[in-house]
Amino acid sequence: MTTPDLPLASSGGCGDGCACHGGEGHDDPMECGLDPALAQLLAEQGLDPLLVEDVANLAVAEDLDNGVDVTTEATIPEDAVATADFVAREAGVVAGLRVAEAVLSVVCTDEFEVERLAEDGDRVAAGRRLLSVTARTRDLLTAERSALNLLSRLSGVATATRAWADVLDGTAARVRDTRKTTPGLRALEKFAVRMGGGVNHRMSLSDAALVKDNHVVAAGGVAEAFKAVRERFPEVPIEVEVDTLHQLREVLDAGADLILLDNFTPEETSEAVGIVAGRATLESSGRLALENARAYAETGVDYLSVGALTHSSRILDIGLDLRETEGAPEAGAE
Repeated sequence: MTTPDLPLASSGGCGDGCACHGGEGHDDPMECGLDPALAQLLAEQGLDPLLVEDVANLAVAEDLDNGVDVTTEATIPEDAVATADFVAREAGVVAGLRVAEAVLSVVCTDEFEVERLAEDGDRVAAGRRLLSVTARTRDLLTAERSALNLLSRLSGVATATRAWADVLDGTAARVRDTRKTTPGLRALEKFAVRMGGGVNHRMSLSDAALVKDNHVVAAGGVAEAFKAVRERFPEVPIEVEVDTLHQLREVLDAGADLILLDNFTPEETSEAVGIVAGRATLESSGRLALENARAYAETGVDYLSVGALTHSSRILDIGLDLRETEGAPEAGAE
């Protein structure tokens, strides 16, 4: 769809409707400088527009390194305008299209237009156009790499997650992420997991407890560790990692309602499901691969914990193709 109301970009990507009043500056650090329509779309996806704006600014600042895009400045006339297409070079699941728009928003120094040709979470074929943007050519090329880095990374996470979700289809188990995320990009990568059909685990150390082996050692036992957390933070959800069926019985008797089965075989997992008999939610971790995911899911566990969704997913190859414009010099994608 075409969204002529979205591109209200002036200095810093702010529009006439922005709280900073079209580039006059905004003193409140909690005030978003993105166009309000784009900020609303991000919020509807469960993303903090302020965080996305910060990530976009950081990515662009890193690329410019307090200078200018010397190649683009030298080869592209200042007043040149072009249309560029974000294109999937391979099949996959796309995520981060609005994030890419945020990058464009902070770079573009004049009005720009966006045509949305795909939505986050869509399965796309190779050659599919995802997003078309008409803007100053210099701005398009300066924003190109930062926008593609984020879009390709998030789409890679979504694509990997979808592969797991597809394998688990028809079972009651869901694939779930971990905190093994790229520093500074956790919210975005966990968003990509959701776009791929996965489920988010805790977002931080503060919103839920996860009692792991080192906590058990420090507390003097798995049941003792669970009880200590329950006493100190009675309202916080607690998950307890266990290595053996004996530990499983201990924490089950202590009242744990979410238990992580670490490095259990499918046979041991099936036995654990029988012991728990619905009294707690079970999550499998370790030894997991796409090849054996179905076997674990069919034991009756609720979740498969897969850190590789965010720490090892390769990017989805996405490029930016500048259309040839009559009277404008040719420019190639990076």
